[in-house]
Amino acid sequence: VQLQASGGGLVQAGGSLRLSCAASGRTFGNSAMGWFRQAPGKEREFVVGISNSGDRTFYADSVKGRFTISRDNAKNTVYLQMNSLKPEDTAVYYCASRPGFIAGVSSREEHYAYWGQGTLVTVSS
Repeated sequence: VQLQASGGGLVQAGGSLRLSCAASGRTFGNSAMGWFRQAPGKEREFVVGISNSGDRTFYADSVKGRFTISRDNAKNTVYLQMNSLKPEDTAVYYCASRPGFIAGVSSREEHYAYWGQGTLVTVSS
């Protein structure tokens, strides 16, 4: 599985961005996906996860109510809609896929086998 994240950029506080993560491979629809982020000088952290069918999601408290994850299995793509962005959301955002036929959501990095290259989101104050 190869993952390609896109959609990052520079936005003012309060603005919105939508990230996309396009996946190759025939097992996309069988695997849960997630978004993580890494701010400068900090460890990578979990942002949100989505089950293989999209019926279950789990958000970090820091983004709950502002970010929305979704997926289109027909297009092998997962999305992250980010609204009401704050300067503290500035980070490189990574999409990740759980291995094989694992449907459940997880917030743990070690549960994800495949990672995209990351896309930079910068929120100015």
